[in-house]
Order: sequence, then structure tokens, then C-alpha cells
Amino acid sequence: MASADLPIFLDYNATTPCAPEVLEEMIPFFTNHFGNPASKSHAYGWLAEEAVDEAREKVAKLIGASSQQIIFTSGATEAINLAIRGMAEQQPKKSVHLISFQSEHKAVLDCLAFLEQSGHSVTLLPVDSNGRPNLSDLRNAIRPETRLVAMMLANNETGTIMPVDEVGQICREAGLTFFCDATQAAGKIPIDVKKSQISLLALSGHKFYGPKGVGALYLTNGVTRPTPLQFGGGHEKGLRSGTLNVPGIVGLGKASELALNQIPSSQKKFQTLKESFLGGLNKFTNTSINGGLINVLPNTINVCFDFNGGERLMDLISSKVAVSRGSACSSAISKPSHVLKSIGLSDGQAYRSIRFSFGRTTTETEIAHTLEIIESALKSLKI
Repeated sequence: MASADLPIFLDYNATTPCAPEVLEEMIPFFTNHFGNPASKSHAYGWLAEEAVDEAREKVAKLIGASSQQIIFTSGATEAINLAIRGMAEQQPKKSVHLISFQSEHKAVLDCLAFLEQSGHSVTLLPVDSNGRPNLSDLRNAIRPETRLVAMMLANNETGTIMPVDEVGQICREAGLTFFCDATQAAGKIPIDVKKSQISLLALSGHKFYGPKGVGALYLTNGVTRPTPLQFGGGHEKGLRSGTLNVPGIVGLGKASELALNQIPSSQKKFQTLKESFLGGLNKFTNTSINGGLINVLPNTINVCFDFNGGERLMDLISSKVAVSRGSACSSAISKPSHVLKSIGLSDGQAYRSIRFSFGRTTTETEIAHTLEIIESALKSLKI
């Protein structure tokens, strides 16, 4: 049997560890450089402000933006709410129409559900068996009162990469705001907000080797400013009041810098690991890849073990391999994945599906050992 330290972590779409270089850059801002960047009258504040400015530039470069277009938040969920709610609630007494997709993350769907309960109109468009939309459906759904289209760049469960360039063009032609949830894509694949004509974009540091509790919202020049969700102090151009998380922001900046430099090599490594994993899966019968293998994140494989007892597989392997049935944000809810159901899986097939997501330190040995653990579990199930 292949040898690897246990448990093996293959749930990098849920979170990633802080890169050592990220932690090293953050530590001084917990101790010696503890100033508040809003303190404009002394060197401690000036140093903190300079560090925030540098981080803002690094985050901007990761997505092809300029530093003036970056607003720091507590993470992607806050950025999503600021973008979607902030745009819908610009005119409190006016109902607007928003368009999104059935496979979006719960942070988007729950935000839209709240707006719908508040009197706004929401259309959730279907996706095909690979998790991608029919763009004709989008064009046909646009109304005179449509304000915004919300679409993720890459799906957190299946890894499906969405047609953001095409959707950006449709939104531009229709004069709509295009919000993109890039939480699962940032740091894994190249992002160019200008090329994709994205109006607003959310990302989160802990998905690409930065710290938890910090993220960012990108706003293109000329987009109408969202209504703030919190007030007090006018920080971040009045869009996100509150004392800045300087260590976290510094960490997000360093993580962005590292990711930008490592995307090409990481993609190549992930593709090699994926090919090894898929090769091993071929010897197991009644397995299929949810979302397919084209237009998918290189580090993500969602497998349906579609046979009687397959839903018990994760319970058998979870003490040795950290994997997931879906979004970490929804793992406490004992319902079948809405993402997998949106691409046509039954409840049973969704429960029998497992997401494997690789990270920068994942090794061929870990892949081989994981396949052996799966094989052993299947034998214990007499499959």
C-alpha cells in the first residue's frame, strides 16, 4: 500500500492553510506594527496604511484591476451581500429584477431569497448536466426592470467554470450590472475583470492560502455604488465602515501575490494529479464524474459512486481522507446538494457523491493512498 500521513486532506475547496510566506508577512502586524490605518497623525498609522495600500495593489493585480477598485471585507459572503443587496437596495421603494442560476453558492441564493421576500423579483435559471447555462435563457429572462445578473466564475462543488466572458458581453449590451462570485476561482485560474466585463467581483483569502476572515469586493469604474450594509466611520470609501483587519489584509495581499505567480505551475500539477486519480477510479464500476471533465477547475473532481450502499462510502473513508459531499457552508444541513440536483442528479445520487479537491502540497502518494482507501472501503461494503 502507498504510504502517506493520515488523515489525507483533499478538501481544499473548503479551505486552505495559510502559506508560510503569508503568515510570516502577517505576524509583525499583530505585534510591532499594530497601528490603525485610520490614524493619520503618527507613524504607526502611516505604516499600517502603507501596508494596506500595498495589499490592495496585490489583490488588484490578481484579477487584472487597479488598486482603487478594491474594497476589503470580512470575506466573500460579506462581499456578495454588499454587491447584490447593495445594488438592489439603492432605491428602497423601487422593486428591481435580479437574475442568477440554480447552481450558485448559498451565499448568493440566500441573499436573493432575502431580497425576494423584501419585494424584489428574482429569476433563477437552470443549468445543463455539466452545470453550465443556456445563454439564450439568460437573454430571454432580461426585463426592463432587470438590474443585475449574478453568476459564479467556478462552482465550488463540481468545479464547473462558467462562461463569464459571454455573460459579461450580454450584460454590457443590455446595460446590466454583472456580479461575479470568484471565491472558488481566485488563485486557481487566471481572472481578467476587464476582459470579462465584470462590474463587481467577490473573493475570499482562505480559499487560496490566505487567512480566514478577510476578502475583497472589486467594483469597476463607473458602476453605481452599492448601498453600504454597515455604517460608522466611512472606511473603505464609505462602503464598508469598521476598523480594517490589517494583519488579515496584509495576508490576503501576500496570498494574492503568491497565487498570481504560481497559477501556471499549480494548474499543471493539478492536472497531473487529476489524471492519476481518474486513472485509479476507472477500476471501480458504477462511478461517474459530476459536471464532466471539460471547463472544470483543474483541482476538483466530484464523483458519484452510484450503487447500492454508495452513500456510506464517505463515512467509511472520512477518518483517513478529508473530503466533502458539497459546500462546507452547507455541510451541517442534511439535505442533498442543490448543485448536484441542479445538474440532474436524484437525491440518492447526490448523497452518493463525494467531492475531492487538491491543493498545492497534495502528492501522487496521497492520491494513490486515497484510491487504496476507497478500494478497501468498497470491499467492506461488498461492492
